[in-house]
Amino acid sequence: MSFYPVCIELEGKTVLVVGGGRVAQRKVETLMKFGASIQIVSRKLTNKLKELVESKKIHHIGKEFRDEHLGGAFLVIAATDDERLNRKISESAQKRHLLINAVDQPSDCNFIVPSIVNRGDLLIAISTSGKSPALAKKLRKELEVQFGDEYETFLTLMGCLREEILSMGLSQDEKSRIFNEIVDSDILKSLAQGDIAGVESTLRRILPGDLAIKKYLKSRKMPIYPACSGEVS
Repeated sequence: MSFYPVCIELEGKTVLVVGGGRVAQRKVETLMKFGASIQIVSRKLTNKLKELVESKKIHHIGKEFRDEHLGGAFLVIAATDDERLNRKISESAQKRHLLINAVDQPSDCNFIVPSIVNRGDLLIAISTSGKSPALAKKLRKELEVQFGDEYETFLTLMGCLREEILSMGLSQDEKSRIFNEIVDSDILKSLAQGDIAGVESTLRRILPGDLAIKKYLKSRKMPIYPACSGEVS
């Protein structure tokens, strides 16, 4: 079976997680990073999940799964250690045309969760279509080394620069030249090395003369621009 890759916006959307073990905890922690509103159903919860419930960061809505728990859900994760229960959850969810992932049961999923490398707005997803999660994990670890924290800073900077450059009324060719030169430059290497002077020098060489830049990054993880609005100086 082949899966069509897609990124879904989960901010504020209700996600039902059935299961309270370590696998469910990992799923919950990842979902929280993307702003999901999480409801959990399980007889037992890990200590971490209990803390999240007690702090009202997630909502424990029951001990035993019932079809009514699917009401209002946008997406469902079946993460119990009971294969038959996971399949039942999947069948019920699919009858309601919901997105459902049953952990380690690809045939009971209408979507699968890739292994991801996340660096701010950079998201790299690795999938083996459920055939070898171990290989996906191996590749993720390799990519985590290759793509360091400098990519997060770089993309924040590019977001600010893009906003400024697009507002200057330049030709399409000139805008493309600027963006491509920045991406092909040594800025990423300079950020990784903490070479702020190198970043500034490269930007001054590439950017139009009437577009100045802030002097320095406060740290490796903070962009040159503290905000993406107002005059750049």
